[in-house]
Amino acid sequence: MTFYNCMLLLSLVLCVSAQNWFTDAGAFIRDAYRGAGDMWRAYSDMREANYKNADKYFHARGNYDAAQRGPGGKWAAEVISDAREDWQGGISGRGAEDTRQDQEANAWGRSGGDPNRYRPEGLPSKY
Repeated sequence: MTFYNCMLLLSLVLCVSAQNWFTDAGAFIRDAYRGAGDMWRAYSDMREANYKNADKYFHARGNYDAAQRGPGGKWAAEVISDAREDWQGGISGRGAEDTRQDQEANAWGRSGGDPNRYRPEGLPSKY
């Protein structure tokens, strides 16, 4: 009978752990989805603003907003930022220094740093 009691106890522990794992995985996916939306909103705002020297601000803001969602948002921000910089690095013609500066702004925002550090003077308050 002891063997069956141990198996029952182990099964209960695994079920409780699995339920938490599914809940955590669901929250991660939700945060990643919403974080990707934050990144898209920052990109759209950057295109709409079309303001000189504002791209670093929008990089930092998108990463900041996404990371505030939680681990999933932070992950999405990193994946999107890295993919964009890898893709853009060979196409934009701006070079390695611009990519380095973009990645610095991305990391600053993801780590919780204030995006306004990169905000250019005169950028409308709408952004």
